[in-house]
Amino acid sequence: MLNTFGQTFKDNGYQLMNDRDSPIWQNPSYWPATFRMTPNWHRESTSQVAIDGPNGSVIPEQVNTNGFDLSGLDFHTGGTLYKNYSFYLLPSSDATGAFHFETVMARLDNIGGNSWFNFKLGKFELDNIISEKRILTLSNNGGYYQLYHFIPNGDSNIWGQMGDNQLGLELMGHSLNDRTRYSVALISSNDGNVNTPNKDSYATFATASQAFDAGYQGGVDRVGGYIFIGNGPTYSLTSSGAPVTAIGNKPWNREGLFALVYVKKLDFSLFYQHGWDNAYFGTSTAANMPLPAGAGAPSWNGGFVEAHYVWNPQLIFIQRDEFVRMAAQALPGTPGDTGNINAYTFGFRWYPFMFSRAGFAYHAEYALVQRQGSAPVTATALDSSSVFLGFDFAF
Repeated sequence: MLNTFGQTFKDNGYQLMNDRDSPIWQNPSYWPATFRMTPNWHRESTSQVAIDGPNGSVIPEQVNTNGFDLSGLDFHTGGTLYKNYSFYLLPSSDATGAFHFETVMARLDNIGGNSWFNFKLGKFELDNIISEKRILTLSNNGGYYQLYHFIPNGDSNIWGQMGDNQLGLELMGHSLNDRTRYSVALISSNDGNVNTPNKDSYATFATASQAFDAGYQGGVDRVGGYIFIGNGPTYSLTSSGAPVTAIGNKPWNREGLFALVYVKKLDFSLFYQHGWDNAYFGTSTAANMPLPAGAGAPSWNGGFVEAHYVWNPQLIFIQRDEFVRMAAQALPGTPGDTGNINAYTFGFRWYPFMFSRAGFAYHAEYALVQRQGSAPVTATALDSSSVFLGFDFAF
């Protein structure tokens, strides 16, 4: 999580706004890079998995797995190329060592000497104040926000995921004290994937927020809102069976509110979202085909409350409750609660030390996700849980 100084430093393009922000003033032996990885033990449980039975039958069965494992590796480097020219580069691998580029962006800061105009180009996290990339939970079921990736049952729209880094450009601005800030991003509707030949499919993410001191001696509170609106393809033209270009664009939108509230040692991250997908997405139908009889646009509402109790600077307790409720189903006859989610996460982190160049944390976490009507055989509730114990270190 970013405190007031951290948010201002980030919004200024990783600059202190003095005459020594250019890297020519840095110690030649300094290299702004961090490696982060988490060796761990974890247990995963899924209540109903479609298991192959005798004579071609399929049997719903609870499956539990556990053992020692590795997280992926993040290799962060960022800073300034020169005063008011910033960059961030994050090659990231999965646990097998297969790399991809999670973040690659360059930014022009304080254009015309004005903090209200900063221009970014590349692949980057959407300007979510409640950042999934800095999330404090790590398990398979608790290490992300359900609403940032929510897709209704039977829906094919993967383009509206707020938690995934996206390819595009962003205009961002803020007041000198960073209390007031805005950003507008134009991105390709390809969920951050490179070399995706979609035709004329784009999305816009816009957000604005205001910070203020409520006098609770915990931190600077912030409230704001966002809208994420765009279109995306529903099918592809092919040549000899291979996709050539994705077409058949249909619209979708997400909008909501968020807040950060601090009360002494306790703080809350609050988030609300309303979502809507076109009926072609909701029924996974190509736009050149007729919709199923009675089909409509699915919509939903959801939110979460994440609480952090900072016992002292080295020990933090985490608890999150997240809920998604379908407001409209795409197909008639679908039970109204199909796709509804209840998710609960509990954990703590203890830092024996944390310096500017290295850090270490003991991490313990339990997460449970319940999704109605999602079991593959019975179409009843599907429960998934994770227990995670690990050493989270960066250097």
